Amino acid sequence: MTDPITDMLNRIRNAQAVLKDSVEIPFSKLKYEIAQIMEKEGLIKKLEKKGKKEKKFFEITLNYYKDESAKEGKKPVILGLRRISKPGQRIYTSSRDIKSVRGGYGISIISTPSGLMASKEAKKKKLGGEIICEIW
Repeated sequence: MTDPITDMLNRIRNAQAVLKDSVEIPFSKLKYEIAQIMEKEGLIKKLEKKGKKEKKFFEITLNYYKDESAKEGKKPVILGLRRISKPGQRIYTSSRDIKSVRGGYGISIISTPSGLMASKEAKKKKLGGEIICEIW
């Protein structure tokens, strides 16, 4: 595995495809911060650190809407995830050029000099940086 962030996004996407309640992801500070932003924005229900030393991981409890027309009566809050800046091609933006995701319905996570933050917060603080991913 060369890109752990893409692996994390794929685990979330696959878990939601089969309507699982939670997903376990190997721990790293960067992935945990991304998950914290997702929790703060209401895209996931709960985030918990688990395990010890070498076997450290965190568990994400996924968030679903109640929908009677959908399979099993629930529909995922996260409709899509996309990795923007990849290990082979980094994508950077200035605060002026931060674009809204899906007409304002989604967020992009940006790595700024002040740490990771959602695109709205980065634009408010006038900070640019590397666009990690988009979630809608």
